[in-house]
Amino acid sequence: MTSDTTARLLRLLALLQTRREWAGLDLADRLGVTVRTVRRDIDRLRELGYPVDSARGHGGGYRLASGTDLPPLLLDDDEAVAIAVALRTAAGGLTGIEETALRALAKLEQVLPRRLRGQVTALQGSVAGITWEDRGPRADPALLATLAVACRDHEVLTFDYTTRHGASSSRRAEPCHLVASGRLWYLLAHDVAKDDWRVFRLDRISDPTPTGRRVPPRPVPGADPAAFVADRLSAAPTRYRAVATVQASADHLRAHTPGLATRIRPGSGDTCLVDASDDSLTRIAQTLAALGADYTLDAAPEVVRHLHATAHRTLRSLTAETGQDGA
Repeated sequence: MTSDTTARLLRLLALLQTRREWAGLDLADRLGVTVRTVRRDIDRLRELGYPVDSARGHGGGYRLASGTDLPPLLLDDDEAVAIAVALRTAAGGLTGIEETALRALAKLEQVLPRRLRGQVTALQGSVAGITWEDRGPRADPALLATLAVACRDHEVLTFDYTTRHGASSSRRAEPCHLVASGRLWYLLAHDVAKDDWRVFRLDRISDPTPTGRRVPPRPVPGADPAAFVADRLSAAPTRYRAVATVQASADHLRAHTPGLATRIRPGSGDTCLVDASDDSLTRIAQTLAALGADYTLDAAPEVVRHLHATAHRTLRSLTAETGQDGA
């Protein structure tokens, strides 16, 4: 093969990995070649061991499928299992690389043979690690992978969802984007029944089932999924209100407290507003303690009483310790 052909095959392989199915005409247009050339290139990929399925019809259709053998990625079975487990673990909440790991995991599991998928699931369920801090709800890596593929393919999903009040219901939605915020993951999707955009916490989603129905991609209001989710989260009702005016810039606070990114709004001068509102008084106190800067607080009476009680307990413990040292 010439260098041009090799480069085109690599480009073709990359395209097949970005979408569940491609029409032959679309591939030809992307590659700048004829449909006949696409067919020849598909045959070359098959000869190299890549399992490409095809469908009849005008222009044809192609998809990269899982085969009986792992495509030649220079990985043996054990290495493929190890990488898949590592990516699932990273996608489930390893700070800083969750989204990158999720994209890589979606590509790998798309072509992973069924026998290896079973090994990955068994190993993932059998291995545990010691956690020295409570990081709250964590996203299930398998759920992340399922939702990522549905977002990529614009495929309608059904799933069960439990609300913040504990009520459970069945949902049918068009997944759009996955958004990470601190320790939590959210699915931005268009709810079919409500004909409106909704934000779903991943740790409250169960039994996701692809329907096989694909829909055209919907433009997100404002064209920024992360900003849209942030606005929805900040507007969500909470039991206790607590808004702090912090003596630090929004950029400074975001850099030092990444878990609060969606709750921070620029204020006047070198100040910012932090919405620490929550259903838990303890979490509000923890959020405020983590600010690392002076602030004034506009909060519900219950929040103020809880903070006073917490401060008094701390002072009493310090007084008792000082008294013991001086005895």
